[in-house]
Amino acid sequence: MSAEKERHARAVAFREITDSKGRVYRIGETDRDLLGYSRKLMVYLPWIAMMAISVSEYAYGSAEDTLSGAHGWSQSNTFWILSVWVFFQAGVAFPAGWLRERGILTARKAMFLGSVLCLVGFAALAHLDNVFLAVCGFGVVGGLGSGLIYATCINMVGKWFPERRGAKTGFVNGGFAYGALPFIFLFNYAFDTSNFAEVLDLIGVYVLLVVGVCAWFFKDPPKNWWPADIDPIPSSRPLPQASGADRAGRIPVHTAGARSYAGNKKSAASLAKNPPAVRQFTPKEAMRTGMLPLMWITVVMTAGVSIFGISFQVDFAKEIGFGPLVAASSMGVMSVVNGVGRAVVGWLSDVWGRKPTLVFVIVVLGLAQFGVIWAGRIHSEWLFLVFAFLSGFGGGAFYPMFAALTPDYFGENYNATNYGLVYSGKLVSGLFGGGLGSMVVDAWGYDGAYALAGGVSMVAAALALLLHRPGRTRVRDVTPNPRPISREMI
Repeated sequence: MSAEKERHARAVAFREITDSKGRVYRIGETDRDLLGYSRKLMVYLPWIAMMAISVSEYAYGSAEDTLSGAHGWSQSNTFWILSVWVFFQAGVAFPAGWLRERGILTARKAMFLGSVLCLVGFAALAHLDNVFLAVCGFGVVGGLGSGLIYATCINMVGKWFPERRGAKTGFVNGGFAYGALPFIFLFNYAFDTSNFAEVLDLIGVYVLLVVGVCAWFFKDPPKNWWPADIDPIPSSRPLPQASGADRAGRIPVHTAGARSYAGNKKSAASLAKNPPAVRQFTPKEAMRTGMLPLMWITVVMTAGVSIFGISFQVDFAKEIGFGPLVAASSMGVMSVVNGVGRAVVGWLSDVWGRKPTLVFVIVVLGLAQFGVIWAGRIHSEWLFLVFAFLSGFGGGAFYPMFAALTPDYFGENYNATNYGLVYSGKLVSGLFGGGLGSMVVDAWGYDGAYALAGGVSMVAAALALLLHRPGRTRVRDVTPNPRPISREMI
């Protein structure tokens, strides 16, 4: 941002209003006042960055055979490398959120650091034959890098769109799946032991450059910020009017009366189904509600089923006699639908409500696992692709639901940490979805493993039915914040 734009941002007046439950809303500043451009850029740039890092997870299964042959690894070795990657990709979300909310690590620095770590991860996968070193390089370092980028992108869009986060979060989250599509076909048709190192090196550079350019524009809004075009609280009373200049010498903000979320129609409709959290919950407070631990358990189970499908679908297709085109296409279908489904379900949750949409998605994921077994038994390629479609849809769409549900329940101010805790469930699921999943396949075969995955998903859907918003959500009284406004508040 130029110095002129920064001076303009500092000159914009704002007012903080407090509802009867104590939640504070900072109103009066537009996105252009704070950024110098539309907040839509805080959707498109995270989306591009998410597409760049998607190759690490969603295309990995298509590269496993070549990696095994090139480095002399067993199938179990390659599965555990991905499992460790998932563990650290998910595990870094909480500490990264803690550092960000204390101002130690800015969004921009987190993205830059993540891009460098991803480059190191791909270089390790390309040049290290030793399994332990490859696990440390790609699994640990690469996982940390991808996790920093993922968590920063998801939290960024949630902060800038507190009134309509479902569709926006789903759109950004979708890039993490279908961004891998070109690499899935690359790994199936033009990736072999003669060129694998060069290809992986180039992919690392690609991630570094794309994420680095996007990171340059990343910036968080002020705490408690609320968009100026919609009233934050449904009420028949007008919001407080100001007269004269505020104590910092700026022109005061005048706000319109708030009547059933008056303002932008789409935002108002979404807020009617998904009202703001009653207050800003710290991580400890969110834990004490019981809802955050329940979310975590549901993520563990659902993400485990999703990771299992990503890890084994191509191998299962080859095992039952389907050709490489069907195997690659099934994973390509899963990747595309996984990503598009996230965007569609994000939009749907703004219309239906977050919890009903989440339960629907998890049920679809569970049914798809049983469908894959059926398609394999009757050797139907088209049915296999259909259930790969449904598995991809369910296996990705629950992620943006939790990403949106967390600030819906606990607020935006501590969302980087709260969502980091919820998303950390994936680090556990990565172990039984990938590494332990391979053991179940060895012991029970693919039919037994897919049946177990379907059952786990159904249990997760039942647990999701128990979720509810902490505290009352309908707040009708609004009073001005008695605290004076100072320049330090900007």
